[in-house]
Amino acid sequence: MYDLIIIGGGPAGLTAAVYAARAAKSVLVLEKETAGGQITLSPEIENIPGFTSISGAEFADKMVDQALTQGAEIEFGEVISLEDHGDYKVAVTDTGDRYEAKAVILATGAAHRHLGLPEEEKFIGNGESFCAVCDGAFYKDRTVALVGGGNSALVEAVMLAGLVKKLYILQDMPFLTGEAKMQERLRAKDNVEILCNVKVTGLIGDEELTGVRIEQDGEPKEIMVDGLFVAIGTVPQNNAFRELLDLDERGYVVARDSVLTKTRGIFVAGDCRTKRVRQVTTAAADGAEAAIAAVNFIEGRA
Repeated sequence: MYDLIIIGGGPAGLTAAVYAARAAKSVLVLEKETAGGQITLSPEIENIPGFTSISGAEFADKMVDQALTQGAEIEFGEVISLEDHGDYKVAVTDTGDRYEAKAVILATGAAHRHLGLPEEEKFIGNGESFCAVCDGAFYKDRTVALVGGGNSALVEAVMLAGLVKKLYILQDMPFLTGEAKMQERLRAKDNVEILCNVKVTGLIGDEELTGVRIEQDGEPKEIMVDGLFVAIGTVPQNNAFRELLDLDERGYVVARDSVLTKTRGIFVAGDCRTKRVRQVTTAAADGAEAAIAAVNFIEGRA
């Protein structure tokens, strides 16, 4: 039996692993896809303290190496259920493996909602991005499009509008749904063009994205761009554990004191919980706080 199982190997989970391992606890990280999480898709990152510039893949490798060096173990497999046996928990993977621990941290993250186009995967990180804070600076004085019209999308759009030469906002509804004041700010900018009743039907390019195919009011068009930002929401990865958690209407964990769930011994960290800011630094902060809370629980101090 482990002291702590961490479900999810992104910045929140790996930070938690480092903190718990340094507290002399046996730690297992279970990751279903790629250690490092979504950050591995970013070709270059400039907003992490201590690094002027680093690729997402390199940063992920450093996090993994640090966790392993501190003594944490990492296994790959999708956790499909979590059992609460009071004094211990059991994580069950899709291959039937069962792992026991005194406490669990859920750091499952939230996946960006994709456009669902068949050619989309090859352009993610090669022209398609989901984060203006992370990648907007790479498109300074260039032409980009942003898909989405809600509050989150308009926040991204305002940031991009201050950087790029031209910004197309592509909304599938007849109107933007974000806050009126945000809309006013964008409509006042000469470099912003808002296109409503738009459906994105395809992406153009060989190895890198060079344009977007759309239909507007049923009429097919092509827009040539250097980059595409997709801001149509995120999908938290909590459904398998919903019986042990309080979830909001969108499926995010409602946490007390940031990291505490309704089930004793189960903690939460990172983008899978309700929070205002979802960045690598805030995920790491969650991981540290969750690990400290879990260690206190294991040692009978909470």
